[in-house]
Amino acid sequence: MVVNYSSDYDVKCHLDTCKTYPVITDSERGEMFCGGCGLVLIQNIADASHENNGYSQEEFMKLARTGPATSLTMHDKGLSTVIGTNKDSSGNALSSKTKFEFNRLRTWDQRSKSRKTATLSKAFTLLHGMKTKLGVSDNVVENAAYIYRKVVSARLTRGRTMASLVSAALYASCRENNIPRTLDDIAKAGNVERRILSRDLRTIIKKLGLSLNQYDTTSFISKISNNMNLKEKTKRDAFKILQRCEKEMITAGKHPVAQAAASLYIACIMNGEKISQKKFSVESGVSDVTIRNRAVLIKKTLKILDENSDL
Repeated sequence: MVVNYSSDYDVKCHLDTCKTYPVITDSERGEMFCGGCGLVLIQNIADASHENNGYSQEEFMKLARTGPATSLTMHDKGLSTVIGTNKDSSGNALSSKTKFEFNRLRTWDQRSKSRKTATLSKAFTLLHGMKTKLGVSDNVVENAAYIYRKVVSARLTRGRTMASLVSAALYASCRENNIPRTLDDIAKAGNVERRILSRDLRTIIKKLGLSLNQYDTTSFISKISNNMNLKEKTKRDAFKILQRCEKEMITAGKHPVAQAAASLYIACIMNGEKISQKKFSVESGVSDVTIRNRAVLIKKTLKILDENSDL
């Protein structure tokens, strides 16, 4: 039989044979039980060892018993060493001998932080700036930092700029996590040439043996339509057009962004939204000639001849 008590923790077992045995507290299970017969005397003990209710950022930091989580996006992974001022834990000044020893320790601590650490700090600062511009999630940036660290370990930085390698690592991470970002988007955010970015990306894929999946074309349909404020029916019709194109097997080897833009362009015509191919070209980063060729192929294959064709 289990006896539950609410607040009175001063309890004893009622058996005469257990009066000489102590009451054992199991803090992990939140129970108190008799040391003789094992009878559970109290269940669900409240953990009052540490107050963990923080109502502001300052209170939360004061009550935290651990530091922040380690992250690959920090140059030292969040495990840096900081030697503070010349005072002890009580706030008293150190003696001159101890002060001299700590000054030497501080000097050697700075010397131990090599040029590689400083370079990583600059690279990850750039990576966080690109994260803000592109609006990608933390796990994508974490994966990009991991790829960049592999690039540095493989000594692929010689003859290549830091910005292009960081941009290439971020693009590879976006591909692995199926986040629709084009090379032009990454190149613009990283302030690098698309040609150099593409070259360094090919080098990283080859040297590191990365296997990047092709983007899902439907994600680009959502991205382009949301940026252009198209109707929801237009977006759904573009999805249907794309599904029919995949069944007809005319999407293999085609640029996914161009395929998405062409599907949206045809859907706009069918729903009476007058948007030119040039606007789709500017929004998607694909030339209007490519969009026109894809649209002609889709119309011919799916036999979409008039504006009111039923999908």
